[in-house]
Amino acid sequence: MTDLLEPTVDFVFKQIFGSEDNKDEVLLNFLNEALRETEPKPFVGLTLLNPELDKDALSDKKAVLDVRAVNEDGKQVNLEIQVTNKYDMPKRSLYYAAKMYEEQLTEGQFYRDLKKVITINILTFNQIPNGRFHNTYHLREDHTGEKLIDDLEIHFMELPKLKHAGGSLNDRLVKWLLFIDGAPKSRWEELAMDTPGLKKAMTTLDFLSQNKEARMLYEMRKKALLDEQSALHEAELRGKEEGREAGRTEVALNLLRKGLSVSLIAEVTGLSAAEIEALNGQEH
Repeated sequence: MTDLLEPTVDFVFKQIFGSEDNKDEVLLNFLNEALRETEPKPFVGLTLLNPELDKDALSDKKAVLDVRAVNEDGKQVNLEIQVTNKYDMPKRSLYYAAKMYEEQLTEGQFYRDLKKVITINILTFNQIPNGRFHNTYHLREDHTGEKLIDDLEIHFMELPKLKHAGGSLNDRLVKWLLFIDGAPKSRWEELAMDTPGLKKAMTTLDFLSQNKEARMLYEMRKKALLDEQSALHEAELRGKEEGREAGRTEVALNLLRKGLSVSLIAEVTGLSAAEIEALNGQEH
């Protein structure tokens, strides 16, 4: 049996949700579940704004393979899967939303012509410090909670929190997210039950997993993403080590000022006698 490709790899995610063949069934149904609490009426049609897939971008770890669409009322949606925590998601998401909002207005148009923009971030890591797997943000007044305007909406859906969602398969959004999180085929029939569009998403993943070219492109993209994660991890370790080194130096300086011996300071901080002597020379 062929191993399934991981839907959390953005190349696969875009093929499932951002293709012309799937926009009216897969993407439309997913968005209507994701926006059930914020949109007064379901979307009935979508136009993809970036349906093309630049294969040359797959090896570029900085490339963004998102899904952008506009509905029949002109509301724009940006849907993105993110597997690497760069500790900038709120700012990144706000930037993309603001950019989508600004790009609508061309010369001669009025501000009243601007349409709502919605950004949906699906994360494989925890970002929001609460137990909810789905958090939604708007511009609101600090004291009353009243919305200033409904034109900016940002969602964070955190896959690691699904296990705390109560396991309720009565929630169609939970079913969609479990599929995206890599639910095994043995659960597909259960998840697809009473969940429009999900069966086609599963069929697409099954097809991609058996397609040689798709698997080759998937491996190329996965390598780029793993390289990015490794680089970030190395930078974090380096930063922590530099922080520890700076901390030991500060302790040694404080102990020198108190008149403790070099040998004792070396024992306490782990610094060499030569390093401590050098610090002592700087002090004088």
